[in-house]
Amino acid sequence: MASWSGHERRCTRPTAGPRIAIDALLAVYNIPRISQVQLIYRATLADPAIAAGPESLEVAMFNWDDIPWHDLAFPSVRWALEQYRARTGQAAFPPASNPPPPVEGL
Repeated sequence: MASWSGHERRCTRPTAGPRIAIDALLAVYNIPRISQVQLIYRATLADPAIAAGPESLEVAMFNWDDIPWHDLAFPSVRWALEQYRARTGQAAFPPASNPPPPVEGL
């Protein structure tokens, strides 16, 4: 039986080419509109070589302050990056879930 970390490596490698080391489950997002549950893991690059693959037009590494927030394709990417930032330096933490919906008028 394959381990979860083996599964994540197989799912990640074809799209962007990185070799990664899984650290911890960062978040579980439920996206009912598209019938998806997304498991987002905190990981580090085991090899700094990255390249676009068949599902990516381009890939790039950014310093935090240089992330092109307006160009992120999916809300869950923003959520995951925000959760990563909030948990930096924490060895153990519960996985995050969907953020609350925005309140109108605020």
